[in-house]
Amino acid sequence: MTTLSPPTEGPGVAVSARDPRPGEPTGPRRLLRALKPGPGADAGGAALYRRWWLPWLWMSPAIIGITVFGLYPFLNTLLLSFTDAKPLGGAASFVGLDNYTRMLGDSDFWLATRNSVLYALIVVPLMVLLPLMLAVLVEKNLPGIGFFRSAFYTPVLASSVVVGLSWQWLLSDQGLVNTWLQKAHIIRSAIPFLSDSWLILLCAMGLTLWKGLGWYMIFYLAALGNVPRELHEAAAVDGAGAVRRFWHVTVPGVRTSMMLVGTLTGIGSLRVFTEIYMLGGATGGPGGADRTLPFYIRDVALDPLTGNAGYGSAVSVALFVLTLGLTLLAQRLTKEDES
Repeated sequence: MTTLSPPTEGPGVAVSARDPRPGEPTGPRRLLRALKPGPGADAGGAALYRRWWLPWLWMSPAIIGITVFGLYPFLNTLLLSFTDAKPLGGAASFVGLDNYTRMLGDSDFWLATRNSVLYALIVVPLMVLLPLMLAVLVEKNLPGIGFFRSAFYTPVLASSVVVGLSWQWLLSDQGLVNTWLQKAHIIRSAIPFLSDSWLILLCAMGLTLWKGLGWYMIFYLAALGNVPRELHEAAAVDGAGAVRRFWHVTVPGVRTSMMLVGTLTGIGSLRVFTEIYMLGGATGGPGGADRTLPFYIRDVALDPLTGNAGYGSAVSVALFVLTLGLTLLAQRLTKEDES
């Protein structure tokens, strides 16, 4: 008598989830494979032969660079802000919140903060709108338009020090601007562009704008290429002029780029140093009246004789918080605009 064994495979046959498939490892090897990171069971192609640590190997240079040049300096600055460390090293003692308490009562710190915030409030709106207008002017393919695009971008390629020296020569009492205005009988005496505290600050803002227009013009040229021409044509058919098409078609089409430019410009404005140094001198204007926060950090933290690296680190943390607040505000405005 022949005994028939039940089929192990085929339609209508339930296979227990606990039974291993043919060729599948069992016991400890199965558990080890489940715990080991790697491609899933449904992976195919090259993923089956890729080691789990290979992506980390390719990312390791970036991770090491961020850790060494970003994360470590930040954490070190944060720790130094609670000490009385000297710029040239040596023993440092823990002082708690003394540096922050001193900072809140320091009039020079608040003056530098005012200059930095004022710098950002004036430069950011102009840097958002002026490059956009410039990009609209040079967007069309006209004969010779490439020359003007190159000319507007040329200041970006120049060194900030070279540009600052050029503006010194232009704005000095015997410079080109004052000489021309006097010969044209527009002014009687030289305008103190480089000796009046407010004029130094305004000239530094003008220098920042002049040097950054071409850079952000490229941003907007790329964004304008994504604005549908049909919208401009429809607006023109409805009777909208060039100004109305700019505000109701162009600006909404590049709003995301405007937010990006505003964020980058705001961060750069809070970190401005070279413009103030080149136009206002090593003191940051008369009596240090035009010092920004980076300028003030250099003065209080890096002087080899009287510097206090701990206090300078506390001011650096305050600058970081101010910059972070501006960035978060810009991101919130962007999300509200997209919603």
